[in-house]
Amino acid sequence: MAREKLRLNLCPLKSNCYNFGVPSDHIELLVTSADSGTRLDRFITAHASELSRARVQELIDSGLVQINGQPSKPSQKLKDGDRITVQPEPRAPLRAEAESIPLDALYEDDDLIIINKPAGMTVHAGAGNSSGTLVNALLGRGQSLSQGGDALRPGIVHRLDKDTSGAIVIAKNDFAHAKLAEAFQSRSIQKTYLALVQGKLIGAKGRIELAIARDPKHRMRMTARPADKFAKARAARTDWLKLQEFGPTTLVEVQLHTGRTHQIRVHFSALKHPVVGDTLYGAATHLIVDRVKLPTLERQFLHAARLSFVHPRTEKQITVTATLAPELKLYLEKLAAAAGVPKIDASLAGFL
Repeated sequence: MAREKLRLNLCPLKSNCYNFGVPSDHIELLVTSADSGTRLDRFITAHASELSRARVQELIDSGLVQINGQPSKPSQKLKDGDRITVQPEPRAPLRAEAESIPLDALYEDDDLIIINKPAGMTVHAGAGNSSGTLVNALLGRGQSLSQGGDALRPGIVHRLDKDTSGAIVIAKNDFAHAKLAEAFQSRSIQKTYLALVQGKLIGAKGRIELAIARDPKHRMRMTARPADKFAKARAARTDWLKLQEFGPTTLVEVQLHTGRTHQIRVHFSALKHPVVGDTLYGAATHLIVDRVKLPTLERQFLHAARLSFVHPRTEKQITVTATLAPELKLYLEKLAAAAGVPKIDASLAGFL
């Protein structure tokens, strides 16, 4: 059987890249001066709309993307004149398999386990993520998990974005899964996040109530606006409390009252205060504080700091705190030093 061809219209008129007349089973792009300095993965995602960000990452990791004939890393910065070749290949069927990956367990009993997930780890297998996931790691420790849902998502009751760190609860059996799912649906589980956003927020606290839906122009993103101006959107509410200002940024404690995809990220982006490091939603690549250029934060500054809920079996209150991820704490310290902030406020003591 002839191999299926992938046909892409990558570079319409007025585009900043060029798609050469190459065989239809692969893609070739030329970097122009407009994209010089852009990361390889972001360049391909921007100019190959048929390929998701996760799929691009998978192809790069598999050596199926080359720069001038040589494989490279996703973070490789491109230069004017670089020739990018992408060779898409069919994915192998996905399955949840055990892998030996260390995990930081914050709480565990016979019904559930709460993990402090690191940034960079996907919760479960999906497009472009067949290994290295939280589910793979849980299975690797011989963990019994609920089986009532998707076979690729045993035990998974809720999710965190790949580049969001912090507390996530996993169900070990179907009873716990059903009870926890019900609690999430009824919004009786308290989810507290820490987020560093660009700019100075007005006021000591606030509420964001904007409906969220898939961005029709950029399918990797969500978009938010008032519900009455947005067809097929889902209501969403985010409450925030200002903790401390660090130069041109504000550290906030965030309470989620709904759990929409990218909710915190898209809500603060809609306020023109994107989460630091979240370039997908408009954050700067580098922060400059009093002429000091801070290093790139290779993730968004978003951390699931605390979960509080009634135990599904004992009905006792469970509250678990995940200390701020080390790379975020270090970034905050560098930011404070650059901004001339003498110390991190005592209001953060419970998270550090």
